Amino acid sequence: MDQNLLAVGWREWVSLPELGLPLIKAKIDTGARTSCLHAFTVEEFTVDNKKWVRFGIHPHQDDTETEVFCEAQVVDERVVSDSGGHKENRYVITIGVVMANKCWPIEITLTNRDNMRFRMLLGRTAMEQKIIVNPGESFLLGKPTSNS
Repeated sequence: MDQNLLAVGWREWVSLPELGLPLIKAKIDTGARTSCLHAFTVEEFTVDNKKWVRFGIHPHQDDTETEVFCEAQVVDERVVSDSGGHKENRYVITIGVVMANKCWPIEITLTNRDNMRFRMLLGRTAMEQKIIVNPGESFLLGKPTSNS
């Protein structure tokens, strides 16, 4: 095993500091090619002739009261099939994900996950050359403090 790979469980705490999200519980999903993030009230706007989106997120499981609003530049729009085979056109953003004090850029699609258990899925393309998954474990990285 490559000693530089970060060993994680099937679910972990991650941080998305560029979006103002210090902690969000993510499912590490080797079955999903692309990562996705819960988003509602997604609004497109333009900055310097570039497409951006403003969106809300309920960052905590089972909590639709807490809302965080984020903005990010759109890098693509793609038709994505969910686990049930339903196709949906989604905005794609690129932001840094932080796990165990390591940060790297990943592509994330935006979709409403209010009915799903996890607000974020970390897909295979975000894991390549970065992490290795132990599917029998959870939270191997622990819960980081909001200062990390």
